[in-house]
Amino acid sequence: MNAKVQPGGADRAHEMAVFSAVVATGSFSAAGRELDLSPSAVSRTLDRIEARLGVRLMLRTTRVLTLTPEGHAYLRAARRILAELDDAEQAIADLGAPRGRLRVSAAHSHGRLCVVPLLGDFTTRYPHILVDINLTDRVVDIAAGEADVAIRFGPLADSGLTARKLGQNPRVIVASPDYLARRGTPMVPEDLHHHNCLNFNFRRAEAVWPFVRDGHEYSLSVKGGIEANNGETLGQLAAAGVGVTRVGAFSVEEELRSGRLVPLLEQYNPGDVEHIHAVFVGGANLPARVRVFVDYLAEALR
Repeated sequence: MNAKVQPGGADRAHEMAVFSAVVATGSFSAAGRELDLSPSAVSRTLDRIEARLGVRLMLRTTRVLTLTPEGHAYLRAARRILAELDDAEQAIADLGAPRGRLRVSAAHSHGRLCVVPLLGDFTTRYPHILVDINLTDRVVDIAAGEADVAIRFGPLADSGLTARKLGQNPRVIVASPDYLARRGTPMVPEDLHHHNCLNFNFRRAEAVWPFVRDGHEYSLSVKGGIEANNGETLGQLAAAGVGVTRVGAFSVEEELRSGRLVPLLEQYNPGDVEHIHAVFVGGANLPARVRVFVDYLAEALR
């Protein structure tokens, strides 16, 4: 059975807005100024609501407006309905023009080198989205509301979050031509025992690099004089001739292209890659600004 549609829905929403404004401002004249109505128009609106409902919502004196119990009940319902109308209109508006603040978390190096250069084009496409980007190597808590989207590398923790693959980050071993001229070029992985190998200082990182020989993978312990918390720094040190390092290819893409760094031991590379994901709270109520940003990254970074 179809529900009977009551006439005057838009008028009722207007009436609720007028009633809520009267309660919020404390007078007909103040509510009228807020809504660009005359005090008499506000009064007639209240009379119309009470006549239709058959109850008194507000006791009016020359100085004070006092809500009746029925008035309190109507106010609660009006505020709820008006809020739902706002949410519904915002959701529909988002379908056409995503808007609002979008909080993005990315690692320092990847964010600076790969994500930040994309933001100008993204905001040109979506001018109603305010991108609030935070570059940090700390793993932010998305479920707790610290960010709307985070870009993460490697295996993902088991959680209720949604992940969208953006690409992958192959690892490369590199050094500068100047360093190799001084120290020699390692021809097999074991030659690295005689080189200054620059490593990550992450707690989970170990000073071992993976290799493959004759189809069998193995790990080799390496040592060096400097450790850092991001691949961009290690790449800069290697380009300056300080040593050999193993980092994500995106960290040294420009240096490899310019010849300031050269790849080493490629025939022993086990195909070591980190997968890159955008992580966010998914579901039916996913804001359009999150959806279009993740779609944009997936297209731009693939």
